[in-house]
Amino acid sequence: MTIAILQARMSSRRLPGKVLREINGKPMIYWQLQRIYRAKNVDKVIVATSTDTTDDPLVDFLNSEEVLYVRGSLDNVKERFDNVITQFPTESFIRLTGDCPLVMPSLIDDLVDAFHKAEVDYLSNTIKPTFPDGLDIEVVKTEAFRKLDNASLSKAEIEHVTYGLYSRAGQFRTQNFVNFQDLSNLRWTVDYQEDLDFVRDVFSHFTGREDSFNLIELLEYLGNNRELKSTIDANRRNESLIAMLKEENLNE
Repeated sequence: MTIAILQARMSSRRLPGKVLREINGKPMIYWQLQRIYRAKNVDKVIVATSTDTTDDPLVDFLNSEEVLYVRGSLDNVKERFDNVITQFPTESFIRLTGDCPLVMPSLIDDLVDAFHKAEVDYLSNTIKPTFPDGLDIEVVKTEAFRKLDNASLSKAEIEHVTYGLYSRAGQFRTQNFVNFQDLSNLRWTVDYQEDLDFVRDVFSHFTGREDSFNLIELLEYLGNNRELKSTIDANRRNESLIAMLKEENLNE
């Protein structure tokens, strides 16, 4: 069994409350969930959020939609994931983040298939990105993830849950999933208002098919409308993790 864990909170520093920002009349996280549900290799979808009161509105929405969720520490994201896999035992899980509403169901399926075929501890399309920022998918073997419980984890490894796996390549079997075309220069994630404006334009174009348009259709639409893009620099991928690692290095 493979579950998808969608990491989400309301207290985003750069765009607070973004997961509930409206797109085509629904909260952003609604469309992301609908798209994840379409993945054939996902047995359950669990939202991992916090017990902080700032996340109460998110939990109210999840309850209204009968979405499974588990609450835990606001800052210790690893604890949240530990809580999920304790309540929903699984041999492997998919890590997704709530700032990626354009997630592609077929891409989730492709990575899960590749993960099982490769027999690795961790497989993602993020170690060396070739997909747009915002299509990030990670597949993790639960047994390997549990081994991190006995490790001395840094703040970065606690908040950026899977970093402890691929930063210890010698201890874990990791593999990168590569696209046939390098699209890493495209920014489809939502961290700033400019990103949200771009994603709203995309969903507006696909009104009525918000949960089903695919990567090829989106690339074709953007190819015909080259002015349509986020104005945020695509090179700002993983800027939170990078900043945290720099801070840790300075404090050593």
